[in-house]
Amino acid sequence: MASTNRRAAPARSRRSAPRGSKRRTAPKQNRKLFDYPRTGFHGLHRWLPSWRVVLGTMLGFAFLVAGSTVAAYAVTKVPSASADDVKAQTTTVYFAPHDDGTPGAVMGTFATQKRKVVDYATLPKYVGQATAAAEDKSFYSSSSGISIKGMGRALINNLKGGKTEGGSTLTQQYVERYYVGQTTTDYVGKAKEAFLAIKIAKTQSKDEIMGRYLNAIYYGRDSYGIQAAAQAYFGVDASALTVEQSALLAGIIPSPNNWDPRVSPKKAEARWNVVLDSMVDSGWLTGAARDAMVFPQTIPYVESNTMGGTNGYLLAMVRDEMLKDYGVQEGDLKQAGYSIVTTIKEDMQASAVAQASGFMSGTLEGEKAQPNPLTRASITSVDPTSGAILALYGGPDFLGTGPQDQLNRATVDHPEAGSTVKPFALIAALEKGIPLTTKFNGNAPQKIKGWDPVPSKSVVTNFAGEEHEGTVDLVKATADSVNTVFAQLNLQVTPQATQEVADRAGVPDIGVNNSNVLGYASVHPIDMIGAYATIASGGILRTPYIVAQVKDWKGNVAYEHQVQSKRVFAADVIADTTYAMQQVVQSGSAKPWIKPLARPIAGKTGTSTDNKSAWFIGFTPKVVTAVSLSQISADLKGEDTISPLGTGKNKGQVSGGKWPSFIWQSYMKTVFAMPAYAAVEDFPPRANVAAEKKPTAAPKPSETVAPPAPTAQAPQQIAVPAGLEGKLEADATAAVVNAGLAPNIISEPSDTVTSGRIIRIDPAGGTMLAPNGTVTLVVSTGPKAAPTPAPTATTPVPASP
Repeated sequence: MASTNRRAAPARSRRSAPRGSKRRTAPKQNRKLFDYPRTGFHGLHRWLPSWRVVLGTMLGFAFLVAGSTVAAYAVTKVPSASADDVKAQTTTVYFAPHDDGTPGAVMGTFATQKRKVVDYATLPKYVGQATAAAEDKSFYSSSSGISIKGMGRALINNLKGGKTEGGSTLTQQYVERYYVGQTTTDYVGKAKEAFLAIKIAKTQSKDEIMGRYLNAIYYGRDSYGIQAAAQAYFGVDASALTVEQSALLAGIIPSPNNWDPRVSPKKAEARWNVVLDSMVDSGWLTGAARDAMVFPQTIPYVESNTMGGTNGYLLAMVRDEMLKDYGVQEGDLKQAGYSIVTTIKEDMQASAVAQASGFMSGTLEGEKAQPNPLTRASITSVDPTSGAILALYGGPDFLGTGPQDQLNRATVDHPEAGSTVKPFALIAALEKGIPLTTKFNGNAPQKIKGWDPVPSKSVVTNFAGEEHEGTVDLVKATADSVNTVFAQLNLQVTPQATQEVADRAGVPDIGVNNSNVLGYASVHPIDMIGAYATIASGGILRTPYIVAQVKDWKGNVAYEHQVQSKRVFAADVIADTTYAMQQVVQSGSAKPWIKPLARPIAGKTGTSTDNKSAWFIGFTPKVVTAVSLSQISADLKGEDTISPLGTGKNKGQVSGGKWPSFIWQSYMKTVFAMPAYAAVEDFPPRANVAAEKKPTAAPKPSETVAPPAPTAQAPQQIAVPAGLEGKLEADATAAVVNAGLAPNIISEPSDTVTSGRIIRIDPAGGTMLAPNGTVTLVVSTGPKAAPTPAPTATTPVPASP
């Protein structure tokens, strides 16, 4: 039996192993150094690496990463640490270069205004504890200088596309501010900072790190370091700070300008509570002491005098644009040593300041009448070919003590728009194929059906009770700012269309109600001048800006404005709009003051309800200028009627055709005397959009339009009109109807074809159809936009010229 078993064993060894089992070993002399594809395997297994290869590769990569990390750590050198490392360089702001190319003068500076290094040993212990509680609770207990957990969490969040996080410990922040000197955002820079933090944590004491950190960081209010911050927020030395005050300063470190109690008291107090609770958790403060604490009061903030005078408004705009558009931190702006060149032309700015100051002081040449001290004026000029702001008067003194002196009249103030919005309705009408020759009933007062759900509120009047008996075409209505005509026009084109045109032009929200065409919306002058610059440029949107170029302290270009141009209106529509707006100057509400300048000028006057605001915005092909007037109420909470003033043509109530037009012409006389603007340029000629339509009164909203009478005899076959793409809906429809075919109108959004124009036709032009055959016209509704709110009824109050 045992013999039988011994014979059976060899037989089993000769059986073939199942496919995919262990690899049969090749003879030693045939083995390959790199066996791939793998011999002895079939199908997918032949191409899959063995576990040994996978493990070896992973281990090799791990050793490579570890070796590289060790090498990088070894070569990282800690720079010499001294107070000089945190000394800031002043950022200088310049006017635009002169026309001959020479550099512009200095407009102002951003600088480290306040810093005094103090010995950490002189500070109460809770100053450092509050800072650790706010920024890094593990600071005193950790010896590594970095947080692997925090860095990993930040990396995962950043890779997921979340809000950028740094994951930095207090030691890493200290390295960034004290040794690097600027905010680090790239991963390589963060890795270098981590290596430095590890080395510094091993060579410097906690008190040394905390002391230098407190002397280096930015606390807002132009204050660098704990001593300057204590003075700026509480008027005391850092050594005299209380626990409550220390917690407040620690809490605002991540975003001092946004979390300053004067800016956001709720956020500041919330952060203050977080810091105190963290101090309790860390054993640095008892619960009983914490419960007894009251949020500390700060002292008023006084801007550094570099922001004084009229240039302060410009410098604030430069600061805001650098922070918003270029992502520069305010702390870096004040200590990185940038050279910032603006778009502001020094000679134009000087003239704007002189005219506005002359008006406010009652010394303006030709009309010396001093306004109410609560009256506010703005003057802004923009280059429509680029969007560059050429001059801007935002107020008399950014650091003044008057009511709301730090409120920029051109960018922050928001007077009612008045009739300056009427060109938006005119553009909407032209886009829908309603020509300038269209006439409406101009009588006033006039009850307009559909104007208001309450019939008694459907009466519209014209400014100062003016009447325009009979029918008035859109050119005359624009020149004289006839409310009754534009009310009817707005109902025909729809308030939504008027609002959408304003939005495309650059004015974000004039409301979606029937009376939006009369200008009840409050708007920023900078937005209105941007919209008129879109018209002056022939329909191309270019957002106004003030920063042209930024160089770093080494002279290298760090940032440079790139002009973004987007056509938002068709050139022929804007040509007709501009023609109508020229009549405002030639024969309309601005004629008394603007026409004597004797050059092509287009524009629009505007006066709000009860004369609470007054405007004139005028332009040539090279420059757009807006003048706005308003008056703040005595309690500084609202707006009052602008106090009447003046003599001669300006006597009485302040309206757009009076003082704003007078200031505009007085200022623009000096501009037109400058070589860059002396040449007289014409506007494109009137395009006569939809001119083939018979000049007639537009149908009233309550009326219906009879269909066109059929032709007496139709041909057997009719060719679909060609070349309709890009034409206005009304023009294309008329062409199809006149050819004896039936138009089928459908709409869809388009990013390339202007709203109201034909995207495509089906069948194509030239196709032969039977009489009354259907031709589909696809009409653009413009770029796809978010849904607009439903119209709301508004009691009509007359706007004016």
